[in-house]
Amino acid sequence: MFKILVVEDDTSTRKLMCAILKQNGFETVQAEDGARALEIMDEEHIDLVLLDLMMPKMDGYELTKQLRLTWASLPILMVTAKQEPSDKRRGFIVGTDDYMTKPFDEQEMILRIRALLRRAQIANDHKLTIGDVVLDYDALTVSRGNETNTLPQKEFQLLFKLLSYPGMIFTRLQLMDEIWGMESETDDHTINVHINRLRDRFKDFSEFEIMTVRGLGYKAVKKV
Repeated sequence: MFKILVVEDDTSTRKLMCAILKQNGFETVQAEDGARALEIMDEEHIDLVLLDLMMPKMDGYELTKQLRLTWASLPILMVTAKQEPSDKRRGFIVGTDDYMTKPFDEQEMILRIRALLRRAQIANDHKLTIGDVVLDYDALTVSRGNETNTLPQKEFQLLFKLLSYPGMIFTRLQLMDEIWGMESETDDHTINVHINRLRDRFKDFSEFEIMTVRGLGYKAVKKV
Protein backbone atom coordinates (compact mmCIF):
# COMPACT_ATOMS: atom_id res chain seq x y z
CA MET A 1 0.00 0.00 0.00
CA PHE A 2 1.34 3.42 -0.95
CA LYS A 3 1.92 5.84 1.91
CA ILE A 4 1.12 9.51 1.32
CA LEU A 5 2.24 12.40 3.52
CA VAL A 6 -0.41 15.16 3.68
CA VAL A 7 1.07 18.52 4.70
CA GLU A 8 -1.69 21.04 5.41
CA ASP A 9 -2.08 23.52 8.27
CA ASP A 10 -5.89 23.62 8.10
CA THR A 11 -7.08 20.71 10.23
CA SER A 12 -10.41 20.22 8.45
CA THR A 13 -8.85 20.20 5.00
CA ARG A 14 -6.09 17.86 6.15
CA LYS A 15 -8.57 15.39 7.60
CA LEU A 16 -10.74 15.56 4.48
CA MET A 17 -7.78 14.82 2.23
CA CYS A 18 -6.73 11.87 4.37
CA ALA A 19 -10.27 10.49 4.38
CA ILE A 20 -10.45 10.68 0.57
CA LEU A 21 -7.07 9.01 0.22
CA LYS A 22 -7.97 6.20 2.62
CA GLN A 23 -11.23 5.57 0.75
CA ASN A 24 -9.13 5.05 -2.37
CA GLY A 25 -6.72 2.56 -0.81
CA PHE A 26 -3.85 4.77 0.34
CA GLU A 27 -2.20 4.92 3.75
CA THR A 28 -1.77 8.45 5.08
CA VAL A 29 0.49 10.37 7.45
CA GLN A 30 -0.33 13.92 8.53
CA ALA A 31 1.81 17.01 9.14
CA GLU A 32 0.56 20.48 10.07
CA ASP A 33 3.56 22.32 8.64
CA GLY A 34 6.76 21.90 6.64
CA ALA A 35 9.02 21.46 9.64
CA ARG A 36 7.00 18.51 10.93
CA ALA A 37 6.87 17.06 7.41
CA LEU A 38 10.67 16.93 7.22
CA GLU A 39 10.80 15.15 10.59
CA ILE A 40 8.36 12.53 9.30
CA MET A 41 10.39 12.06 6.11
CA ASP A 42 13.42 11.18 8.25
CA GLU A 43 11.38 8.73 10.33
CA GLU A 44 9.56 6.61 7.73
CA HIS A 45 9.22 5.77 4.04
CA ILE A 46 6.86 8.05 2.11
CA ASP A 47 5.79 7.36 -1.48
CA LEU A 48 4.27 10.77 -2.30
CA VAL A 49 3.87 14.18 -0.62
CA LEU A 50 0.66 16.17 -0.96
CA LEU A 51 1.25 19.70 0.32
CA ASP A 52 -0.29 23.15 0.74
CA LEU A 53 1.65 26.31 -0.06
CA MET A 54 0.62 28.76 2.66
CA MET A 55 1.73 27.25 5.98
CA PRO A 56 3.42 28.52 9.16
CA LYS A 57 7.13 27.94 9.95
CA MET A 58 7.92 26.78 6.40
CA ASP A 59 5.77 27.35 3.33
CA GLY A 60 5.22 24.82 0.56
CA TYR A 61 7.83 26.35 -1.74
CA GLU A 62 10.59 26.05 0.85
CA LEU A 63 9.44 22.58 1.87
CA THR A 64 9.60 21.42 -1.74
CA LYS A 65 13.12 22.81 -2.09
CA GLN A 66 14.20 21.00 1.09
CA LEU A 67 12.60 17.73 -0.02
CA ARG A 68 14.37 17.87 -3.38
CA LEU A 69 17.77 18.14 -1.67
CA THR A 70 17.43 14.60 -0.27
CA TRP A 71 14.56 12.93 -2.14
CA ALA A 72 15.16 13.88 -5.76
CA SER A 73 12.62 11.46 -7.28
CA LEU A 74 9.89 11.77 -4.62
CA PRO A 75 6.54 12.64 -6.27
CA ILE A 76 5.19 15.98 -4.98
CA LEU A 77 1.71 17.37 -5.61
CA MET A 78 0.89 20.93 -4.56
CA VAL A 79 -2.77 21.64 -3.72
CA THR A 80 -3.32 25.31 -2.98
CA ALA A 81 -5.73 28.23 -3.17
CA LYS A 82 -3.08 30.28 -5.00
CA GLN A 83 -4.20 30.32 -8.62
CA GLU A 84 -1.98 32.86 -10.36
CA PRO A 85 0.21 31.54 -13.20
CA SER A 86 3.24 33.00 -11.40
CA ASP A 87 2.46 30.84 -8.35
CA LYS A 88 2.29 27.72 -10.51
CA ARG A 89 5.52 28.59 -12.29
CA ARG A 90 7.29 29.10 -8.98
CA GLY A 91 5.97 25.76 -7.78
CA PHE A 92 7.39 23.92 -10.78
CA ILE A 93 10.68 25.83 -10.56
CA VAL A 94 11.29 24.71 -6.97
CA GLY A 95 10.52 21.11 -7.90
CA THR A 96 6.87 20.10 -7.66
CA ASP A 97 5.66 17.43 -10.09
CA ASP A 98 2.06 18.61 -10.32
CA TYR A 99 -0.15 21.47 -9.13
CA MET A 100 -3.86 21.66 -8.30
CA THR A 101 -5.93 24.62 -7.11
CA LYS A 102 -8.55 24.65 -4.37
CA PRO A 103 -11.37 23.85 -4.24
CA PHE A 104 -10.16 20.57 -5.71
CA ASP A 105 -12.09 17.81 -7.40
CA GLU A 106 -11.65 14.62 -5.37
CA GLN A 107 -11.48 12.22 -8.31
CA GLU A 108 -9.09 14.44 -10.22
CA MET A 109 -6.79 14.51 -7.21
CA ILE A 110 -6.80 10.71 -6.99
CA LEU A 111 -6.14 10.36 -10.72
CA ARG A 112 -3.22 12.80 -10.54
CA ILE A 113 -1.76 10.96 -7.54
CA ARG A 114 -1.99 7.59 -9.30
CA ALA A 115 -0.34 9.05 -12.40
CA LEU A 116 2.51 10.51 -10.33
CA LEU A 117 3.08 7.20 -8.55
CA ARG A 118 3.14 5.32 -11.85
CA ARG A 119 5.68 7.76 -13.32
CA ALA A 120 7.84 7.48 -10.21
CA GLN A 121 7.87 3.69 -10.54
CA ILE A 122 8.96 4.02 -14.16
CA ALA A 123 11.73 6.44 -13.17
CA ASN A 124 12.99 4.22 -10.36
CA ASP A 125 13.00 1.04 -12.43
CA HIS A 126 14.22 2.76 -15.60
CA LYS A 127 11.90 0.36 -17.42
CA LEU A 128 8.54 0.74 -19.06
CA THR A 129 6.24 -2.17 -19.95
CA ILE A 130 3.43 -2.07 -22.49
CA GLY A 131 1.91 -5.49 -22.94
CA ASP A 132 4.78 -7.75 -24.05
CA VAL A 133 7.02 -4.80 -24.92
CA VAL A 134 9.72 -3.67 -22.45
CA LEU A 135 11.68 -0.42 -22.82
CA ASP A 136 14.97 -0.44 -20.87
CA TYR A 137 16.23 3.12 -20.39
CA ASP A 138 19.73 2.10 -19.30
CA ALA A 139 20.29 -0.24 -22.25
CA LEU A 140 18.37 1.87 -24.81
CA THR A 141 16.54 -1.29 -25.89
CA VAL A 142 12.98 -2.14 -26.86
CA SER A 143 12.27 -5.85 -26.39
CA ARG A 144 9.37 -8.14 -27.23
CA GLY A 145 9.76 -11.85 -26.68
CA ASN A 146 13.09 -12.90 -28.23
CA GLU A 147 13.31 -9.72 -30.32
CA THR A 148 15.46 -6.83 -29.04
CA ASN A 149 15.98 -3.50 -30.76
CA THR A 150 18.78 -1.20 -29.64
CA LEU A 151 17.93 2.38 -30.56
CA PRO A 152 20.03 5.53 -30.99
CA GLN A 153 19.83 7.57 -27.79
CA LYS A 154 17.59 10.38 -29.05
CA GLU A 155 15.18 7.99 -30.73
CA PHE A 156 14.89 5.92 -27.56
CA GLN A 157 14.41 8.98 -25.33
CA LEU A 158 11.70 10.27 -27.64
CA LEU A 159 9.84 6.95 -27.62
CA PHE A 160 10.26 6.52 -23.86
CA LYS A 161 8.89 10.02 -23.24
CA LEU A 162 5.82 9.51 -25.39
CA LEU A 163 5.02 6.06 -23.98
CA SER A 164 5.51 7.21 -20.38
CA TYR A 165 2.50 9.49 -20.84
CA PRO A 166 0.13 7.59 -23.15
CA GLY A 167 -2.56 9.78 -24.65
CA MET A 168 -0.83 13.03 -23.70
CA ILE A 169 -0.10 15.42 -26.55
CA PHE A 170 3.43 16.85 -26.68
CA THR A 171 4.20 19.83 -28.89
CA ARG A 172 7.27 19.73 -31.08
CA LEU A 173 8.78 22.51 -28.97
CA GLN A 174 8.30 20.50 -25.75
CA LEU A 175 9.98 17.47 -27.27
CA MET A 176 12.84 19.50 -28.72
CA ASP A 177 13.50 21.21 -25.38
CA GLU A 178 13.38 18.01 -23.33
CA ILE A 179 15.17 15.58 -25.64
CA TRP A 180 17.66 17.85 -27.38
CA GLY A 181 17.89 20.72 -24.87
CA MET A 182 16.82 24.34 -25.02
CA GLU A 183 20.15 25.46 -26.51
CA SER A 184 19.96 22.98 -29.38
CA GLU A 185 19.40 24.14 -32.95
CA THR A 186 17.04 21.22 -33.52
CA ASP A 187 14.09 22.07 -35.74
CA ASP A 188 10.77 20.53 -36.76
CA HIS A 189 12.46 18.51 -39.49
CA THR A 190 14.65 16.67 -36.95
CA ILE A 191 11.61 15.75 -34.84
CA ASN A 192 9.73 14.55 -37.93
CA VAL A 193 12.67 12.39 -39.04
CA HIS A 194 12.94 10.71 -35.63
CA ILE A 195 9.18 10.13 -35.39
CA ASN A 196 9.13 8.57 -38.86
CA ARG A 197 12.07 6.30 -37.97
CA LEU A 198 10.28 5.11 -34.86
CA ARG A 199 7.10 4.44 -36.79
CA ASP A 200 9.04 2.45 -39.37
CA ARG A 201 10.91 0.43 -36.71
CA PHE A 202 7.76 -0.54 -34.83
CA LYS A 203 5.18 -0.65 -37.61
CA ASP A 204 4.53 -4.33 -36.85
CA PHE A 205 4.06 -3.75 -33.11
CA SER A 206 0.38 -3.92 -32.17
CA GLU A 207 0.99 -2.72 -28.60
CA PHE A 208 1.35 1.00 -29.35
CA GLU A 209 1.17 3.64 -32.05
CA ILE A 210 2.66 7.12 -32.40
CA MET A 211 0.05 9.52 -33.71
CA THR A 212 0.33 13.00 -35.18
CA VAL A 213 -2.13 15.51 -33.73
CA ARG A 214 -2.49 18.03 -36.52
CA GLY A 215 -1.47 21.53 -35.53
CA LEU A 216 -0.32 20.44 -32.05
CA GLY A 217 2.31 17.69 -32.03
CA TYR A 218 2.45 13.98 -31.21
CA LYS A 219 1.09 11.43 -28.79
CA ALA A 220 1.54 7.73 -28.16
CA VAL A 221 -1.48 5.47 -27.89
CA LYS A 222 -1.36 2.15 -26.03
CA LYS A 223 -3.39 -0.57 -27.71
CA VAL A 224 -3.22 -3.22 -24.98
